Amino acid sequence: RSAFNYEEKYISIQVNGEEVKKIIFDTNLIGKTIPVETEYGYNLIEIGEDKVRVIEADCPDQLDLKQGFIYQDGEVIVCLPNRLVIEIKGIDDEMDVDHISR
Repeated sequence: RSAFNYEEKYISIQVNGEEVKKIIFDTNLIGKTIPVETEYGYNLIEIGEDKVRVIEADCPDQLDLKQGFIYQDGEVIVCLPNRLVIEIKGIDDEMDVDHISR
């Protein structure tokens, strides 16, 4: 097991309740941006070291931008108009997902 914290969590990008992308933190991804464009709208996500934020969005309220970076397992950024949820999840939590949602 690595001493680096970022290898123990990942970014889950969900649109309309469905996970569309899973990104495991990696030093090569620092500063990278990921566009999420769907029928509901457009958001641009930036990956930092051990953190993630939205830097562009076409939603009217811009609340997802105002949230800034999220770091911790369980933290979420929500863009309701675009039905987008960005969540940080622990890799170990994956085993628990099924019985939590039952």
